[in-house]
Amino acid sequence: MFFGESLKFSVEALRANKVRTVLTALGLVIGNASVILVVTISITGRDYILDQIRAIGSNIIYGSYQAGTNAEATADADFVKLADVRAVRQELGNRIVAATGVMTSYDSMLIEGKEKDIKIIGSDEQYSAVRNLQLLAGRFMDENDVVLRQKVALLTEKLARRMFGSQPSAIGQTIKIHQLEFTVIGTFKERTESFGLSELASETILIPITVIRYFAPIERIDPIYVQARTAEDVEPLTLAVRQIIESRHRPGARYDIENLSGILDAAQKIAMVLSIVLLLVSAIALVISGIGIMNIMLVTVTERTREIGLRMAVGASRREVLQQFLTEAVLISVSGGAVGILIGISVPLSIRFFTDQVRVPVSILSVVVAFLVSLLVGVVFGIIPASRASQLNPTEALRYE
Repeated sequence: MFFGESLKFSVEALRANKVRTVLTALGLVIGNASVILVVTISITGRDYILDQIRAIGSNIIYGSYQAGTNAEATADADFVKLADVRAVRQELGNRIVAATGVMTSYDSMLIEGKEKDIKIIGSDEQYSAVRNLQLLAGRFMDENDVVLRQKVALLTEKLARRMFGSQPSAIGQTIKIHQLEFTVIGTFKERTESFGLSELASETILIPITVIRYFAPIERIDPIYVQARTAEDVEPLTLAVRQIIESRHRPGARYDIENLSGILDAAQKIAMVLSIVLLLVSAIALVISGIGIMNIMLVTVTERTREIGLRMAVGASRREVLQQFLTEAVLISVSGGAVGILIGISVPLSIRFFTDQVRVPVSILSVVVAFLVSLLVGVVFGIIPASRASQLNPTEALRYE
């Protein structure tokens, strides 16, 4: 019996029990769809998390004064200064895109009829690029604003709405900070929300660092930001920034200079562990479906004992009987796997019709693996019932009721 004949007989046998065949293949449908969807979800989730972390600031190095043995009265000299920021810019040159510093102050302001302490931060024209800020209305401060100590301010999105009702309405308005009048030139927000874990709170005012310097009792940059030109140079630059700052201060002072590489590595490891766990769950579904195929095929062998005996009596060899029942098992698993693959692919592809905000990639490797697993399940779990069928004694099989 040729393979074509075996395939034909197998298809006819499966069509004779359509409901049983569909229910048996259902496990493979769910398992294969799960494998593809799990891989898709894990890749999409990993990329989204990493993109969000990178969006806080690309290739960012940040640092501040940590501790020292100096007495509090003389600790002022240990703090990072504007001169340190200028030194980093000068010494690192083309290896960095920008370097900037932040100084922080607070002032009481009248908002919606109530006095509230508002965070005031000072920085320069490079701050918006380094922190990847999104301009909502107006403009960012420029170099002239910083050098000429212009009394200009930018408001965060929430603060602008609370004070003036909307983003455009805030532009050109005058606010008082430490009894001085500042003109609002823009409103902004973080491109990726840091939820108050950075120097930016939901209600923050940004002014030139050369102006906020006069409001602060001591000059203290916290933090200093440096943006590396390439991702490969982040780690070496982190050491270089530490060396520059430490060389400009006394030996006992310690500075905490970090980058986002550690956070990115941790996120990648978490995503990998999550993917492995989800794949194990999908593998369990495939194993269960394989056991289902084996059980159904064993039942089928029992039900078709007389048929097997008749085939062997008219000349079918044990190998041909083995081939037929193995083909039926493989057909069930491959057809169920194919439907599962189609479902697994169609779900992420259909998302693209509803939103462009999230990129949902489909892994070709997961499709290939899912198909090969379907084939393997059919062979592995189909071999036992097929072997049992081929081992039947023709005489005993013909007498079976």
